[in-house]
Amino acid sequence: MEKLDYKKEYKDLYQPKTKPSVIDVPEMVFIAVRGSGNPNTCAEYKEAMEILYGLSFSIKMSKMNGTQPDGYFEYVVPPLEGLWWQDDTDGIDYSRKDDFRWISMIRQPEFVTEKVFAAAKAVLAKKKPHLDLSKARLMKFTEGLCVQIMHKGAYDDEPASIEKMKGFAEENGYTEDFSEGRYHHEIYLSDPRKCAPEKLRTVIRQPIKNKRYAKF
Repeated sequence: MEKLDYKKEYKDLYQPKTKPSVIDVPEMVFIAVRGSGNPNTCAEYKEAMEILYGLSFSIKMSKMNGTQPDGYFEYVVPPLEGLWWQDDTDGIDYSRKDDFRWISMIRQPEFVTEKVFAAAKAVLAKKKPHLDLSKARLMKFTEGLCVQIMHKGAYDDEPASIEKMKGFAEENGYTEDFSEGRYHHEIYLSDPRKCAPEKLRTVIRQPIKNKRYAKF
């Protein structure tokens, strides 16, 4: 059976052009870990990665240990994603990475329920008892109306792509809509450990709303 690869099946979500576009993002299911600090240096972010990938692959490999859930199908684990914000500004200021707050997350197949999630936590807890799995949660997330772009290059060069997105949104009758639950969003299609900075591919997505409703 061919594996479902979300990146290929849902190109509108994972393969935007290098020119900005508008998208209405539907509800999806994620395993998520919330934290704060510079992702390049803080231990909290490193642990979040270990938790997210550990749980995601525990679910994927459940077919091997007798815990395969109802509705299971073969799939490729979707890419890592991150919601980013800082308490005192809209969007993000790349010069203040220590002030980052973040929700790191990996999308899950539709068959993943709270019961499946709990089973994965039990499996991972036995393999890696040092991890604080209470930090992870299963969440449904409907992002809604956004502007997005494929950014090619280093993460620190993202502001140039963000400016393109902002200009495009303004020209097409939209305005930024950073608010509770609506954050700067990145989807990491490249592994920075294996890819030169100039070749990194990152989907950048930011919340918008129609200017006509901005006053509300």
